[in-house]
Amino acid sequence: MLLIQNGLVFTMENDEGRYVDLLIEKEKIVQIAEKIMPTEGMQVIDASGLRVYPGFIDAHSHIGISEEKKTSQGDECNEGTNPITPAVRAIDAINPMDSAFHNALAVGITGVMVGPGSSNPIGGQFAFIKTSGRRIDDMIVMAPAAIKFAFGENPMTNYGPNGNIPSTRMGIASLIREELTLAKQYFNNNDAEKTFTMECYRELFERKIPIKAHVHRADDIFTAIRIANEFGLKLTLDHCTEGHLIADEIAESNYPAIVGPSLASRSKDEVSLSDFKTPGILEKAGVLVALTTDHPVSRIQYLPLCAALAVKEGMSEFGALRAITINAARICGVDKRLGSLKEGKDADIVIYDGDPLQIASTVKYTIVNGQVAWRSRETK
Repeated sequence: MLLIQNGLVFTMENDEGRYVDLLIEKEKIVQIAEKIMPTEGMQVIDASGLRVYPGFIDAHSHIGISEEKKTSQGDECNEGTNPITPAVRAIDAINPMDSAFHNALAVGITGVMVGPGSSNPIGGQFAFIKTSGRRIDDMIVMAPAAIKFAFGENPMTNYGPNGNIPSTRMGIASLIREELTLAKQYFNNNDAEKTFTMECYRELFERKIPIKAHVHRADDIFTAIRIANEFGLKLTLDHCTEGHLIADEIAESNYPAIVGPSLASRSKDEVSLSDFKTPGILEKAGVLVALTTDHPVSRIQYLPLCAALAVKEGMSEFGALRAITINAARICGVDKRLGSLKEGKDADIVIYDGDPLQIASTVKYTIVNGQVAWRSRETK
């Protein structure tokens, strides 16, 4: 058992901090109370003068697939040989030995949504995993957790120059519609012989998981919304770079946005309007917002910095914290287990020596599944 005492605890169940203790047993939070007395043999962390939060979540990442020290064997991000690859699974490419997992733990990131890149209109299956572990099978929270669809510049430039479809936005949408139509027909035919590729879409059509749409420009955002509505599918708007231009329309659609990587350079045409003001504008419009580093486009350890810069440009402080905790968990479909500190939820916790939105604040402990997965040198 592990007891965390005397800390200022931000459960993210509400927008305030309280001085309460947390008792952890068998990977779960079993009690939150004003005072919990330790018993013999119990591990105790004295969090006096420290702040306690649920573990942070990066809602869109390629950690372990595009490795930090990547060679030709360390860049597994895109199966760029076919524009439609729904059957490829992130869990078959994630390398938990990637040093970026250590960087994530060092800033309190305990959960990540990981999957293929955006070369293909339909790119494959994302997984939600914990950041502590050596075997991916033991780190999985949910797999598949989403299917990656990509709109805009990346699929066009990956296939068009070779004389293949898609070379235009029309081509991307056409391929996606054709594939979803075939899948819909498959599921409507009770006598259809089961196929591996079509079965990949089952949870999508059962609305258990969303389309994870790579969308930067406003027109691509609208196309993703249009297609999701046509087929009655769940959708997350990932990157949502020009979301601030159409915030009211996104709010009306009722689809959530995962914004970023705003810290990266404006390296291509479709991200020319990238700005840290976007999350705050979407928040004020009523959109459910999470943040992403899109690691390794910007490095995963800068997720708290991205939240701080979003506040600087107009997002509320608790909105920014929610964007890397409970909002991210809700958008990723794992909020029954993660994203807030609550009795019965996973004991994924980060303990800071100050406000994580202040750049000088540092992590003292990162706890995953009730075990200390990272600690600062001073605490050893």
